[in-house]
Amino acid sequence: MTEGSPSLSAEQGRSAVLAFTFLRGVLAAGLGLGTLTVLVMVLWISSPAPDDGPGGALHTAAGLWLLAHGAELIRTDTLGGAPAPVGLVPLLLAVAPVWLVHRAARDALEPDEGRPAPSAAAAFALVVGGYLLVGGAVALYARGGSLSVHTSSLLFPSSIVVAGAAAAGVWTASGRPFGPPPSWAPVRLHEELARSRFRERADAVCRSAAAGVAVLLGGGALLVAVGLVWHAPAAQQSFVQLSGDWAGRVSVVLLALVLVPNAAVWGAAYGLGPGFALGTASTVTPLAFSGRPALPVFPLLAAVPDQGPGTAPNWAAAVVPVAAGVTVAWFTVRRTAPAHAGRHEVWSLRETALTAGLGALGCGVGTAVLAAAAGGPLGTRALAEFGPVWWLTGAAALVWTALLGVPGALLVRAWRLRGGDRGRWWRRGPAQEVTAEAAEGAPVAQTPAEVPERAPQQTGSGRRWWTRSGRREAGEKAEPVSTPGTLPTPVCTPVCTPGGPPAAADGGRAEDSESYDFLPADPWHERTTVRPPEEAGPS
Repeated sequence: MTEGSPSLSAEQGRSAVLAFTFLRGVLAAGLGLGTLTVLVMVLWISSPAPDDGPGGALHTAAGLWLLAHGAELIRTDTLGGAPAPVGLVPLLLAVAPVWLVHRAARDALEPDEGRPAPSAAAAFALVVGGYLLVGGAVALYARGGSLSVHTSSLLFPSSIVVAGAAAAGVWTASGRPFGPPPSWAPVRLHEELARSRFRERADAVCRSAAAGVAVLLGGGALLVAVGLVWHAPAAQQSFVQLSGDWAGRVSVVLLALVLVPNAAVWGAAYGLGPGFALGTASTVTPLAFSGRPALPVFPLLAAVPDQGPGTAPNWAAAVVPVAAGVTVAWFTVRRTAPAHAGRHEVWSLRETALTAGLGALGCGVGTAVLAAAAGGPLGTRALAEFGPVWWLTGAAALVWTALLGVPGALLVRAWRLRGGDRGRWWRRGPAQEVTAEAAEGAPVAQTPAEVPERAPQQTGSGRRWWTRSGRREAGEKAEPVSTPGTLPTPVCTPVCTPGGPPAAADGGRAEDSESYDFLPADPWHERTTVRPPEEAGPS
């Protein structure tokens, strides 16, 4: 069947690929919008007394889909009649649209059987164009409902979010490359990046920054959970007050779930120190809860501390940024000074400090972006400011992780270098230790004071039965140790004199003295080489 089918020309095949790539962006937007619409319609149908018809539910779904991209909505059906902005984006609701755009751009660069793949620039432009086309149509449809969209917010941040997700998809499909720089870059930049550890350092910085942000979010979520358990009666009361029937309870639970990442960011901002705002006249920090909060009734907000100055339990929230700083240091040292690496593989002090500092900077930038997305206005006047201040939260994350991450990375690096091979002496066999001592420049023992005294070892095993600095028991003789590639060192008792038998310490002949052990006639390597058990013949 494939042999008899008409084949497309090269130009027609390229046009079909570009059209299919554009269609991928349209489908990604349609899938996200359709999923959210189905969920809203199910809740509307299950409601015993809906306030509006299906048109109102569809307009609500369109507004929520635009809000998930960061667009600011305008709510018209307020009690006072004046329009009120809604800019608080549920972060969990934004995961699905971002993932769909990312996947569409990534799959567009994977060539199908018999079809060429578009270029990276074409895939990015077409996927973003198709997605934004659907977004513009949805924004026009939402203008007639109770939740209209602010026009300027469609360009920033909604379009930036879509473009960033598509760019991440193209980067993933290209193998996540770190360089090289573009061809138009200066030759000196190419040479400098070739000499430096740009890719390794970029990977280490990204990993440490992502780990620091993850620890901050996890610690913030833990603080929120502790606050909810501490104020469980208030949380239960607010939940019952908002939900009357089971459909309302399901709606409140779903809304609380999509706002859990926002609460985690708020908890991280609280642990970092700047805290968050509950209106224009109230701020919550570990030091104090001041002002008159404009606190809506919602279960997650029951986790807010009590008003007044902070106490020891509030100050304990500082454990979160401390853990983030330690994490940045640990992930930095894992790359710059691995546990089993030699001195030539360990990065220098400057490189280690620079990598930890850049990881702290990345952690601060990531935290600032999340803080900006987790907050926003919920109305006018008192509710115009709601959530953490992004630049204060990002600066606090940078300071905490830099002050703890950079010195911590340097200390761990120094500890690993100091303990390096000496910390693993007990894993060596006798031959390995002698070779290591010779490599370190240790003198060959020729006198009883210089000869390292060793105890017998178990036959057939590599385990050592003495400490490195231990002394042998009285009356035991030192055993000569030889390694492949080295001659056995003669051991004399008590003093060796060149050219003759050993002399006593008082200058006379020792009655129990022993002569030199002369080298055998057979080659040294046949005598010292240890054959593996599987290669050894029958005894």
